[in-house]
Amino acid sequence: TVWLVAGAFMFALAYKQTGLGRRLALLLVRALGKNTSTLAYALILADIALAPFTPSNTARAAGTMYPIVSQIPPLYQSEPNSPSAGRIGAYILWVTYAADCVVSALFMTACAPNFMARDFIKKIAGVDLTYPQWFFAAAPFAIPLLLAIPFLTYLIQRPTVTKSPEVVTWANEELTNMGPLSRNEIILSGSVSVAIFAWIFGSSIVNPAIVALAVICVLMMTGVLAWKDIAGNEPTWTTIVLLATLVAMADGLAHTGFVKWFAESIRDYLTGYKATQVLFALVAVYFLSHYFFSSLTSHTAALMPIILTVGLAVPDMPKTTLAMSLAMTTGLMGIVSPYASGAALPYYRSGYFTSGQYWRNAVLFGLIFLAALLLIGVPISISRGG
Repeated sequence: TVWLVAGAFMFALAYKQTGLGRRLALLLVRALGKNTSTLAYALILADIALAPFTPSNTARAAGTMYPIVSQIPPLYQSEPNSPSAGRIGAYILWVTYAADCVVSALFMTACAPNFMARDFIKKIAGVDLTYPQWFFAAAPFAIPLLLAIPFLTYLIQRPTVTKSPEVVTWANEELTNMGPLSRNEIILSGSVSVAIFAWIFGSSIVNPAIVALAVICVLMMTGVLAWKDIAGNEPTWTTIVLLATLVAMADGLAHTGFVKWFAESIRDYLTGYKATQVLFALVAVYFLSHYFFSSLTSHTAALMPIILTVGLAVPDMPKTTLAMSLAMTTGLMGIVSPYASGAALPYYRSGYFTSGQYWRNAVLFGLIFLAALLLIGVPISISRGG
């Protein structure tokens, strides 16, 4: 995960230096840039199109979406690390990442830990979740969330640019001025296409991080990127150190016995309650406990078996509903903090958010996502006889 995130930063650097990111951003703006909300929905649809075939939310949100999305705000005079960051940059980037978290819960194949959760559920609960089961259980809360994210983001991260019809004409002129694809743009687009193909169809053969690093080597050998560009890319190396440290700390919680103690402590407070009440409590605890983790995979590996076992010990517990509710939490909880997922860090360090703004958005959207799961997803699953 650490090196895949680093690869995403390098991809973003290559998109910027070759001009390919600007070209793709101009194409999006030309097609849908008259209105900020239509641009936001276009980015959500792009993520949805990739998700069923990309079993890594980091590869998708950080490696594929971020390098392109980060090139859009400057077209609207919204620059990172400046007073203009809020013109549209913070809005567009937050919509993209928040939607990716929901999409990761909507499709079983959209996030690697989903497969791990499914395996735990089959072994411990004896429930074999199918792809259609997963999708139709998640759809009642995930689809409304995807539709609402641009509006909700508008309320808390309001852009000052909402309509800009003149930018469409300008974008068309800029594309004309750019001319045909350059040599470096062709090499980058070809290399990234190979990476996306490998992430979609080759994830069982080669690790996504190896794919990203291989593409970076190709970019260096062909002169698209120089070593001095990579060595001088401070955000990349800072992120590697931060994320590696956080992953090690989260792993330490498991090795020291904290995670097991935490789960066993919960059990003592669940006696005497109805099965449905315990179900809601366990899902909430599983979701909120992600503040202790910097990886969706490590959280799933450490807590899913324990929480699932605790829930199944409660009389009359609807085991399929419990299993499905915990499984669908995996993607959603990537929203709760800047370190909640490897995919979050490029957005956090994009320069379009202050630390306070990102944490505020994470807390509010974390509560909204959890509420949608508990108030829509779980009750519907119970009513279906799960």
